[in-house]
Amino acid sequence: WADFLDKRGDLVFVGLIYPVVVFLAAAYAIRVSVLPLLFPLATGSILLGPAVASGFYELARRRELGLDARWRHFLDVARSRAALSLLTLAGILALLFLLWIVAAWTIFSVTMGSEPSGSPSTFLHAVLTTPEGWEMMIAGNLVGLGFAILTLAISVVSFPMLVDRPVEWDVAVRTSLRLAWKNPVTVAVWGLIVVGLLLLGSLPALLGLAVVLPVLGYATWHLYTRAVVR
Repeated sequence: WADFLDKRGDLVFVGLIYPVVVFLAAAYAIRVSVLPLLFPLATGSILLGPAVASGFYELARRRELGLDARWRHFLDVARSRAALSLLTLAGILALLFLLWIVAAWTIFSVTMGSEPSGSPSTFLHAVLTTPEGWEMMIAGNLVGLGFAILTLAISVVSFPMLVDRPVEWDVAVRTSLRLAWKNPVTVAVWGLIVVGLLLLGSLPALLGLAVVLPVLGYATWHLYTRAVVR
């Protein structure tokens, strides 16, 4: 929070980029009548959060070292020696996101048919009031939980580690997995905090994410500095 207050004016602008992208994706989903993917798109976007927040890790690192931490350094990670590893790891998260979308559509097709029928209100009514709808929600949330746990385990400290140290992406992922394995309760609580704050930030038309995303990015950096011997 102290990091955010130090740069709040600049970072609100940067933080708005992410909710705008999510909003546009949701609008596109409605336009092409793929309502079943609206919720998976919104929730699945969380899987990409650790990659999107890489710029915040860099700003927190620079602030910690007493370096210039103005928002123009947000994209320094793209020009750093870790850029290729960061891109590779971001690609892995993007693949998980695509697999989640495919899984969500498959669950919908199996439980409720391949095409949504009627208006959005009709579709929502079918989801909430029919056995097929409840079956879809239960199966979808369980599968989604699996994707979330996997993403959290491989990314909890891997992205800030790549920003901080000259290591390869596989070393960072193994470090993150070991951390999650040895500290399952702490990592699970952290995951719940992330989800809770993202939900809270999403309530006012996603605008709250402009504050939540930078704060979570900074918090992830400080979690990394306390969890991994540097």
